[in-house]
Amino acid sequence: MAAIQGQERDIQKSYWIEHSVDLTVEAMMLDSQASDLDKEERPEVLSLLPPYEGKSVLELGAGIGRFTGELAQKAGQVLALDFIESVIKKNENINGHYKNVKFICADVTSEDLKISEESVDLIFSNWLLMYLSDKEVEDLAERMVKWLKVGGYIFFRESCFHQSGDSKRKYNPTHYREPRFYTKVFKECQLRDGSGNSFELSLVGCKCIGAYVRNKKNQNQICWIWQKVDSLDDKGFQRFLDNVQYKPTGILRYERVFGQGFVSTGGIDTTKEFVQKLELKPGQKVLDVGCGIGGGDFYMAENFDVEVVGIDLSINMISFALERAIGLKYSVEFEVADCTKKTYPENTFDVIYSRDTILHIQDKPALFRSFYKWLKPGGTVLISDYCKSAGTPSTEFAEYIKQRGYDLHHVKAYGQMLGDAGFDEVIAEDRTDQFMEVLERELKALEKDKDAFIEDFSEEDYDEIVSGWKAKLTRTSSGEQRWGLFIARKK
Repeated sequence: MAAIQGQERDIQKSYWIEHSVDLTVEAMMLDSQASDLDKEERPEVLSLLPPYEGKSVLELGAGIGRFTGELAQKAGQVLALDFIESVIKKNENINGHYKNVKFICADVTSEDLKISEESVDLIFSNWLLMYLSDKEVEDLAERMVKWLKVGGYIFFRESCFHQSGDSKRKYNPTHYREPRFYTKVFKECQLRDGSGNSFELSLVGCKCIGAYVRNKKNQNQICWIWQKVDSLDDKGFQRFLDNVQYKPTGILRYERVFGQGFVSTGGIDTTKEFVQKLELKPGQKVLDVGCGIGGGDFYMAENFDVEVVGIDLSINMISFALERAIGLKYSVEFEVADCTKKTYPENTFDVIYSRDTILHIQDKPALFRSFYKWLKPGGTVLISDYCKSAGTPSTEFAEYIKQRGYDLHHVKAYGQMLGDAGFDEVIAEDRTDQFMEVLERELKALEKDKDAFIEDFSEEDYDEIVSGWKAKLTRTSSGEQRWGLFIARKK
């Protein structure tokens, strides 16, 4: 194993010695458009970082210092590290006037690299892990957790799936991995200290770099932010989504029913119907709250030439969405984010779109006030969502709502909340009849596809989906569960 790892390091070092002859931003980014990209991309990356004013920052793979000087302006101290001597010396020549920066030539995989445990507030790397083997990534992740203070953060950004820079290369040893590899490695990191306390990494965010989406229609530049937390800290709802309701196999089962790219009622058919009501125009910006695996976003971007930002709390959903985006060349970016905690500048979006998602949100009035701020004047919000009939629910329905953690309202009350948030021209339609028609159609198609479904999944999966659809039909036919469509505009 040691011999294999040594060979990997030799290959990567040779590769970067070759590409470090010209110590320019174009050489470091391996892209002829680097200077223009850097102007847009660097501020974006820096804006994603957690607060680090006056704190200790470890910059791994610092290169010629594109980020070193920026970090030094706010940090208490920066340790900038790179394994190519000429590169780190160039960094020092550029940023050596910052007295709070220490420059070291070292390989992050080397056991000779000694960094004190729990000494760092922020570990920052930009294009590093893709130059390490799988085992080296796993080992470095464990070391990072040790170096990090409790409550500290790790930020890293990688090229996934494929190359994005246009520089010619004789050979390319870069590992263009699927994003879920990195998510899995860091999510599974656990550390126990000498006192028996257990720590792990909690995912704060995961998203595409928007500059690459806008300039290259390229979703493969992905960054992650993790925080070191006590393992007893409850990450409740996200954990429920990814481990229970939206496990990878569960998502694929739903997609089989709803149609390729979709995990919401009616799939492409209801998407076409509802999107038509938005009267989208080229260049408009759309926020999709609870974007799932991205089918609706791809549809809007492809057919109406709009820019779409899709957010979802489920890591698994966003992982699938990113994979589905590869090669599509649409202006769609995805992010793991909690819509109740996310902030955008006022007047950012022309449309906010959400399909069967806000049922998870307990404080809808606060979210709708945020929607109102984020929309431009004249902007539109369109929401489809599960609702309930007025009055007290039956014991069975109340138990279902509790078990799922839903917050349901009757259609009129839902519309009123949008009006109270400031929206004008609020349309609140009870679409329960349509919901039942769609459920019946989906159930019929599923039963027809039974043998193939069981072959691809299992009989247990089939039975679970069928019973779930039949239960929804029972609840809707009794009048208890409703489905609403809501459209409103900002004055």
